[in-house]
Order: sequence, then structure tokens, then C-alpha cells
Amino acid sequence: MDGNGRWAKQRRLPRIAGHRAGVEAVRRVVEAAPGLGIEVLTLYAFSSENWKRPADEVSDLMGLLRHYVRSEVKDLHRNGVRLEFIGNWRALQPDLVALLEDARALTAGNDRLTLVMALNYGGHDELARAARALAADVAAGRLEASSIDASAVAARLDTAEWPAPDVVLRTSGEMRLSNFLLWQSAYAEFVVTETLWPDFDAAALASVLAEFATRERRFGGR
Repeated sequence: MDGNGRWAKQRRLPRIAGHRAGVEAVRRVVEAAPGLGIEVLTLYAFSSENWKRPADEVSDLMGLLRHYVRSEVKDLHRNGVRLEFIGNWRALQPDLVALLEDARALTAGNDRLTLVMALNYGGHDELARAARALAADVAAGRLEASSIDASAVAARLDTAEWPAPDVVLRTSGEMRLSNFLLWQSAYAEFVVTETLWPDFDAAALASVLAEFATRERRFGGR
């Protein structure tokens, strides 16, 4: 969800204003997604590298996360949205972890849309954690090293419960993967838009899906 800072800079506003506008874009996209046939929507909300940002910006982002979950969870539940998280999110501040756990529990039975928020997430870290889990299973005798294959790795990723993404979207013209779902995106279709995330809405999401519909997916078969 790129472009919050640039959106604010264009308007001579502080960066936090861009992040707040980005939260509004999240609301619009989540509301539109089920009607467009999307079953799982993953948002890269806070990366494991984002800790390098200025402390006040990190604090603002954590505050916005708290505000979003508190203010939106009842509406998400009422609208049939299941809220999930990936990444090392349990290493966040204890009160925030408790808030996220409560939101997961409240929405666990919903099936209209699964909204996955990547928090304290990095693809390298996810793969390292999967490797450690495999090593532990081998050491404990639960798994033969010779039997480790792609399925065994995928089963130990944070996203094991869900299918690989069909589309990876980058807003604001960014052309890099940025350590996001490195394993899972092997055959995803990439769509890049110049639209800054705070300006993203239902029409923009529909446009992304229209672009996806034109792609011929071969998965290496031909």
C-alpha cells in the first residue's frame, strides 16, 4: 500500500496525514472486495523493515493500527469479514497483541472475505521461520529430511491455510516486491498502478481485476 508519504507531501501535510488517508482507502477496498469476487485480501500493513523508520512515525503507525482494529472490528464482523494476521505480530506490544487476538476470535467464523494483515512481516523472516520448523521436525524424528519438498515448506508458512495469491498489486508505480510473500508469489500476476494508495478505491480495484482478466496464466506449463 504505497504512496501515503507522497500523497501527504503533495498536499504539504505531515506523513501521518497520508497514513490516515491510507486507512480510509483500506476501508473502501475491504468494503468493495467481496462484491468483486475476492475471497482473500492480504494487506502489507507493517514490514519487519519498517522499524527503521523514525520512532515517531512508527509510533503513529502503531496508533493507527490500534484505532483501525478498535473502530472497524464490529463492522468487519457484521459484514462477514474474517480478520487474520501474518508475520511476527505476536512480538508487538502486549496490549496490541491482545487487541489483535480478540479481533481474530470475534471474526473467526466469518467467510464472506478473509482480510489478512501482514504485521511485522518480512518474506525472508517467514522463510527462515519455516526452515527452523522443518529442522525441528527432522531433529525430533517427525520428518525425514529426504521427504522435504515444496509442499512441506508451504505447509509451514504463515499463509499455509490460504491459496497462493493470484494478483500482487503495487500502487504509486513501485516495481519491486519489497520482501512480500516471496514464496507465495512465484506465479502471481503483477499489476502496477500509478495511483497513490490514499486515492485507491473500489473503481481502482475493479480496474486491477479487469487487467488480471486479460492475463494468460501458464504456470510454467507452456
